[in-house]
Amino acid sequence: MSYYPLSTIPDYFGMDQFLSDEHQLIRQSVRDWTEAFVMPQIDAAAQEHHEIPGLMKELGNIGALGPYIPEEYGGSGLDQISYGLIMQELERGDSAVRSAASVQSSLVMYPIYEYGSEEQKKKYLPALASGDITGAFGLTEPNHGSDPGSMETHFEDKGNHYLLNGSKMWITNAPICSIAVVWAKDESGKIRGLIVERGTEGFSTPETLHKWSLRASRTGELVFDNVRVPKENILPGISGLKGPLSCLNSARYGISWGVIGAAVDCYCTALQYTLERQQFGKPIASYQLQQKKLAEFLTEITKAQLLCHQLGVLKNHQQASPAQISMAKRNNVKMAIDIARESRQMLGGMGITGNFPMMRHSANLESVITYEGTHDIHLLITGMDITGINAFS
Repeated sequence: MSYYPLSTIPDYFGMDQFLSDEHQLIRQSVRDWTEAFVMPQIDAAAQEHHEIPGLMKELGNIGALGPYIPEEYGGSGLDQISYGLIMQELERGDSAVRSAASVQSSLVMYPIYEYGSEEQKKKYLPALASGDITGAFGLTEPNHGSDPGSMETHFEDKGNHYLLNGSKMWITNAPICSIAVVWAKDESGKIRGLIVERGTEGFSTPETLHKWSLRASRTGELVFDNVRVPKENILPGISGLKGPLSCLNSARYGISWGVIGAAVDCYCTALQYTLERQQFGKPIASYQLQQKKLAEFLTEITKAQLLCHQLGVLKNHQQASPAQISMAKRNNVKMAIDIARESRQMLGGMGITGNFPMMRHSANLESVITYEGTHDIHLLITGMDITGINAFS
């Protein structure tokens, strides 16, 4: 459970004055839900390596799935800052909770809304928004992670259906997904998106076990062995890498907000602990090294908040570039994992126990710093944007 009062969540540069009443209400609602539903059971879920029961339906009930999708398709029609605030409060609970919502929203609902047919939107989006069904996103492959253009998963036109073969791995929600948005190459080598439903013959989702990270999240593979996909299940509005990369941009944006929540959870816990923990006759918060760490934590969190807010403003005006989103994702995840690691030390031996969140957040962030583009890949994206030179090849 959370060790600190909610009132201590930092707003050092008065960012709340730039949030609307609706933004603050949304944030408070998700914060209250996280405190009541996630916090009491997240340590047990992570320790025992299982997801929180009923999580997707609960996320649907609070409007955390596809919140920027229009109401006519089951969403709430919210703006991008609202989406970011929701992700922040969910990850304050745990990265696995934010990942579940992020995958459903940015990697499954987003491509169906942006590139799907009207029939696909009406069939899938309301059920995804409510959490009645769970989606997965198939891009990464066993041999192709940072280079998705070299994917091997492919499909052939068989007249009245497509025949899909290949596999994807490191897929959040794979073992429990009802549908998967899968990116594969057609016979001409062009990348297309297909919606594959569970129960289709030849489609299996073996689970990835023995993880040290995101232990409250179900991860697995998507395996396609001569899977017959109806032709109406192809996303008609996109072809090429732009499709999956646009989904990743939306997900990376949500991550850049989400990890602030993990950092805040660690910072506030460390602050409360050091104010109460007595050594040598006084609180350890009175010592210079502890104050230095707390001051650095707050500075880095504040910088991340400012970065995300401006990015959200740009995204609301459809002016946020992929390179700007990459910078925010890279900076903020590094900020969060550094705070998680350093704040763990401030608690001494207590920091490794499940009574406090630092070790869990730190382990989770080892995955977050890798997925949706690794830390180093995002550095190269920024480098290419600065120089105009592609260092990937």
